[in-house]
Amino acid sequence: MRPGEEVPLLYDQATITVRAGDGGDGLVGFRREKYIPYGGPNGGNGGGGGNVVLRATAALNTLLPFTRRRHFRAEDGANGATQNQQGRTGDDLVVDVPVGTVVHDAASGRILADLTRDGQTVVVARGGRGGRGNAAFKSSTRQTPRFAEKGQPGEERQVTLELKLIADVGLLGKPNAGKSTLLSRVSAARPKIADYPFTTLTPTLGVVEVGGRGFVVADIPGLIEGAHEGAGLGLEFLRHVERTRVLVHLIDGASPDPLEDYRAINRELALYSERLASKPQIVAVNKMDLPEARERYDALRRALAAETPSAGASEDVDGPEATDAPSIVAISAVSGEGVEALLYAIDARLQALPAEEPAEELMVYRPHEREATAVTITREGPDVYRLAGEEIERLAQMTDWNSEEGVERFERILVARGIAARLEEAGVGLGDTVRIGDLELEWR
Repeated sequence: MRPGEEVPLLYDQATITVRAGDGGDGLVGFRREKYIPYGGPNGGNGGGGGNVVLRATAALNTLLPFTRRRHFRAEDGANGATQNQQGRTGDDLVVDVPVGTVVHDAASGRILADLTRDGQTVVVARGGRGGRGNAAFKSSTRQTPRFAEKGQPGEERQVTLELKLIADVGLLGKPNAGKSTLLSRVSAARPKIADYPFTTLTPTLGVVEVGGRGFVVADIPGLIEGAHEGAGLGLEFLRHVERTRVLVHLIDGASPDPLEDYRAINRELALYSERLASKPQIVAVNKMDLPEARERYDALRRALAAETPSAGASEDVDGPEATDAPSIVAISAVSGEGVEALLYAIDARLQALPAEEPAEELMVYRPHEREATAVTITREGPDVYRLAGEEIERLAQMTDWNSEEGVERFERILVARGIAARLEEAGVGLGDTVRIGDLELEWR
């Protein structure tokens, strides 16, 4: 990158806010017809709110769309109607993300899904339940219930999207080692190429065909000392190497100290991730078209062989008949010297590796999973208590606190489940404040 040149933004991370649809309210209604002036309750239930769904698609390769829109909300459910008519369920909101996106809960950092296949989906915000109408509460002892449930609010959360490119081969090396030139020679990819460091500021993918087979190569921007701590653009780029199966470590053969360049990159890999450092590597010594690189190659190859496991010589590979992939290959990305040998070495190494198991789809929303019924009671201050629990908080949200009968129903639930007795044992008295979710209630 030239001095004073602005570093462009990377679009491989984004944080968005998702809000599922609220459930529709149940209706308080009674049958009223010409000859039936005092009919029974017929208020219908509200419809459920829509979910927010993330879907992986191969049509996207960047998170750029999420720089323009960061808030996503699904449709609310419709309210219930008379004659026991249920409100319409809100439509799900499907948000497309690139294949290779890892979805994190922003608050906890927990991974919600790793979307590695085209069409793979995950529900990140669940729509609220529709409230029941008064017809649902009719019983032999309550013939004319005059209350209904409110719709449950939909889930809202912030999620962090992290894109990790999915490629078979990752090109690594110091800035200006020739990675972009190599990728442009062996594939149809056309990355920016110039004779100054940090030409590549965004990862580039290229498809390579060799021996009737194909593989995907990722040109990872140059790494510098301290990349594992975020120096330069290190952390933004190291994540893209994690999914690759083989690393091609490109060394500038005309560098003042190519052996130290090789060691420095490997140190950064090890400090970032032991798993990354253990990936198979093929070392390609580039710029053999330059006299200084060719003169020092033999000595450099011997030094690299001493540090590279299963090192072999480039002369051992000259076509599809090769069986053992070498670990060191001399090339010139400019003239094409040794490039074919490198491609066969990469293909042989990939063929020798076991097939990777596809990542298991992780789901957040499980429709048949029962909500937790456990309740905890904590004291938050003088005369202030907190009642927490997944089910009891939902019931409080769906209670119509403007309806006396609705309030009485909630009180009966507390008594029937022993929660009222537990609150009194904890010290709750008349006039004390009991908090349930966002609600503050006066104990009576």
